[in-house]
Amino acid sequence: MCRVEVSIRSSPDRIWALLTNAQDFPRWNSTVTSIDGEIRGGHRIRIHVPGTDRTFTPLISNLVPAAHMTWTGGFAPLFKGVRTFELTPRRDGSTTFVMEERFSGLMMPIAGRAMPDFGPVFERYAADLKREAERTDAPR
Repeated sequence: MCRVEVSIRSSPDRIWALLTNAQDFPRWNSTVTSIDGEIRGGHRIRIHVPGTDRTFTPLISNLVPAAHMTWTGGFAPLFKGVRTFELTPRRDGSTTFVMEERFSGLMMPIAGRAMPDFGPVFERYAADLKREAERTDAPR
């Protein structure tokens, strides 16, 4: 499992707009080179990341605007990754952003040893999101 949590001085609506605009992702998110498709419930997207030719093709589900969504990928029951995004508004006008990914499946005993540490990538993703959401000149 990998998890990151950060407080962002921005509204859940502003953060949600960034998280669901697939075409704009590479402009602000250094962990993604492009996303094909639409980030909408029931849709499958293709995520391209820097430094590899691999693409990830999660299915978007459990989508509640400005609150949470799930991206599920892999080849269940052999290997499955479930990434959740949670936005929680705070009284001071900021938002708590949590992104977590859990891996499971029959191949986890083998695949788990070969998987890289996703912690630094998650930290960078959250920092990029925070920086963009807090920009005063960003479109609302």
